[in-house]
Amino acid sequence: MKKALIIGISGQDGSYLAEYLLSLDYEVHGVVRKVAIEDSSNRLFRISKIVDDIKLHPADIEDYSSIFRIFNQVKPDECYHLAAESFVSYSLEDQTSTINTNILGTHNILSALNETSPNCKFYFAGSSEMFGKVTESPQNEKTTFNPRSIYGITKVAGFHLMNNYRDKKHLFACCGLLFNHESPRRGFEFVTRKISSSIAKIKLGLLDEIRLGNIDSKRDWGFSGDYVKAMHKMLQKENPDDYVISTNSLYSVKDFLEVGFKEVDLNYEDYIIIDDKYFRPSEEIPLMGDFSKANEELGWSPDINFHELVQMMVRHDLKFFSHKV
Repeated sequence: MKKALIIGISGQDGSYLAEYLLSLDYEVHGVVRKVAIEDSSNRLFRISKIVDDIKLHPADIEDYSSIFRIFNQVKPDECYHLAAESFVSYSLEDQTSTINTNILGTHNILSALNETSPNCKFYFAGSSEMFGKVTESPQNEKTTFNPRSIYGITKVAGFHLMNNYRDKKHLFACCGLLFNHESPRRGFEFVTRKISSSIAKIKLGLLDEIRLGNIDSKRDWGFSGDYVKAMHKMLQKENPDDYVISTNSLYSVKDFLEVGFKEVDLNYEDYIIIDDKYFRPSEEIPLMGDFSKANEELGWSPDINFHELVQMMVRHDLKFFSHKV
């Protein structure tokens, strides 16, 4: 039986990945902050249904000794590093914390892994934010990194750290350059979940409006449950490599609103208020990934399309908030 260690198991991607690996008969271990163990009902809700089937280890990835101890104890066959400060607005507000978590934390993990489990296969969660201000579309594995956010900068640094261990230490390490991926488990601070939850509340009479920024902004949106399968496929290859994981399609926030409100038989224009405080700088060329390499070499492609994703999220939130009426 293979052993997998998921760092960031309580997040959106970590929870879907844990469920997927359990379905493949893996022994699944997860790293969470100590506070998550102490406040499990609020911080471990995404993995509440599988918590008895996995082994959780409290640690702070900024603390090398705690990470070393876990690797030395578990000796995993595969390690998935998904822990990061990923919300761009938060990373702008607290740049020091983002740098420490995303760069120092990644270095600690790579160092501990190399010392204790050098044969373990390693996955690093990259991001489309690494591409930043692009000059070509769609973006692929050869597109130059030009990050525009602290989050993107720290992810590029983590990518180069991973590459250094792959080249110099011969660690089996892969990076998934994941474009926006959503689900009913997305945090409420992200625009997709803000919209789906607000639609549900409006339909249930709990809310009157949604305040948003630029609804013409476009993104390449996929389903998290699909993307974690690509992570696993990368570590089953004979040789490590990096892959763009995306949908090869663009939809605007307005598109998301239209599909979501249609699901509850309402017109989004009756409920949207454009608020300048939610505006982010618009991209001259939007971020859209080309997953051709992942399709050709991994046999991966997304199963859930944009419309199905939006409908899934709205239906989940209708059920979730109906208990509060």
